[in-house]
Amino acid sequence: MLTDIEIAQQAEMEPIKNVAAKLGMSEDDIEMYGKYKAKISDEYMQSVKNNENGKLILVTAINPTPAGEGKTTVTVGLGQAMCKLGKKAVIALREPSLGPCFGIKGGAAGGGYAQVVPMEDLNLHFTGDFHAITSANNLLAAVMDNHMHQGNTLRIDPKRIVFKRCLDMNDRVLRNIIVGMGKKGDGVMRQDGFVITVASEIMAILCLATDIKDLQERLSRIIVAYNVDNEPVTAGELKCVGAMTALLKDAIKPNLIQTLEHTPALVHGGPFANIAHGCNSVRATQTALKIADYVITEAGFGADLGAEKFFDIKCRMTGLKPDAVVLVATVRALKYNGGVAKADLGEENLEALEKGIVNLEKHIENLQLYGVPVVVTLNRFVSDTDAELAFVREFCEKRGCDFALANVWEKGGEGGIELANAVLNTLETKESHFKVLYEDNLSIKEKIETIAKKIYGADGVTYSAEADRAIAKIEEMGFANMPVCMAKNQYSLSDDAKKLGRPTADQTIEPQLDHHDRHISENGHTGKQTGYQRSENAADQTERCSTDQTAQKHGQMHGGEQDTALGNGVQSHGQNYT
Repeated sequence: MLTDIEIAQQAEMEPIKNVAAKLGMSEDDIEMYGKYKAKISDEYMQSVKNNENGKLILVTAINPTPAGEGKTTVTVGLGQAMCKLGKKAVIALREPSLGPCFGIKGGAAGGGYAQVVPMEDLNLHFTGDFHAITSANNLLAAVMDNHMHQGNTLRIDPKRIVFKRCLDMNDRVLRNIIVGMGKKGDGVMRQDGFVITVASEIMAILCLATDIKDLQERLSRIIVAYNVDNEPVTAGELKCVGAMTALLKDAIKPNLIQTLEHTPALVHGGPFANIAHGCNSVRATQTALKIADYVITEAGFGADLGAEKFFDIKCRMTGLKPDAVVLVATVRALKYNGGVAKADLGEENLEALEKGIVNLEKHIENLQLYGVPVVVTLNRFVSDTDAELAFVREFCEKRGCDFALANVWEKGGEGGIELANAVLNTLETKESHFKVLYEDNLSIKEKIETIAKKIYGADGVTYSAEADRAIAKIEEMGFANMPVCMAKNQYSLSDDAKKLGRPTADQTIEPQLDHHDRHISENGHTGKQTGYQRSENAADQTERCSTDQTAQKHGQMHGGEQDTALGNGVQSHGQNYT
């Protein structure tokens, strides 16, 4: 059997102008990046902004496991299947980060015969968006350091700088460094560090901005530091926002590529869902809705992270109203949640399946809180038995969900026909009554408590003194009415990757690790996929809580990561977006 990369390399791609033509775009409406990649022009996006929206379908999943779920693969396969059924469909995905591509993920183009191409380009430099984000981020950092060196008229406190440099690579030795060493001309010596580009504020801003003007306004409100009087200092005050915007002028335009079956794909932006809002750009999603009858998009990691943020942050801030949700799982992953060792997942085990399916159950319940119809799909493996498949189907249908098998990895669009029909049936027979989980006027602590209890199943929330101070600072600056973004481990409903299934105070299910996985766990890689630095000192994060990532009115404030101890023993890092 061919590998994913062999399948992608053997694909016969259509010229991207032909793919654009399927959507009614001329060559003047796109900006070519070679033969098979293009950006959509601002002029074209402006010309279709008054078109009626198509149907919005979100693809999400259970918590990720070493057994695999296949969220992106299903997203691509579903889009291909919709086109096979004669529907005008577009998929909207995130761009992958180089860090995970060269780490443990290996890429983000889908798999098998459900991939987007050119795969190598997408997983590497693509159209340079991430490099532009990195440059804009580091320009701001450089200007800030130079300002302090040249006299520091803004009276920035070097010990209270909250804006970090970034790099699109996992490089842990750069997480905490000292800069400015050397001669006097080498600048003010201080502690600094790098985050991975996808965790940067610039990435979040790019993905939430509606146009270049909105982008510039959001950039101007980034809080980079505090002065000696404990007042925030913004990027606007450093007078470099125009230059940052210039660096991002092309990066803000959505990218157009294709699937193996030539279904159009808008791929743009890539914030992680365990530390940011985890969705592709607002511009890409909104444009897709104006040019297609069906838009299939995805949210990062499990539904407790990506879907919650898609609904409570992205949809809240843009007015998007999803029409259906596809929840992806695998029999193998459910058995893993039931305590089966990775090496034994190919064997039928209904007892373990029954134990592990509670993870799927919780995600169904969470999605139903938002009033959006749910379709559950199993990304099928050859080892799945009829009895196992039947058990899951009955389980889902009893909970009011349509159910379908997906065999898109092996068969591409053809293998997604059953799923596509299930989605179409849901869209035709079940009305979406989308609502956000909490209202804007709740306090920050009330919002945190709502997420902790309703999404993660906590009994309550307790706060460290440092977390209390961070929240008080956010509220003092007038950001209390903004949504909250929870940063946490993605592998479990708790912050502990070893707590599988549906964790409770007395939950005991833990993964059975083989030698390789045990080595990874013991060496601290579990739950550290992103390479993002989480400070153990919540006091350090108090300052970060005040970083205005977007707009006061429309945007979000990149809040501090404070340790929030949940009542059932779960630990969550609450990262507030205002």
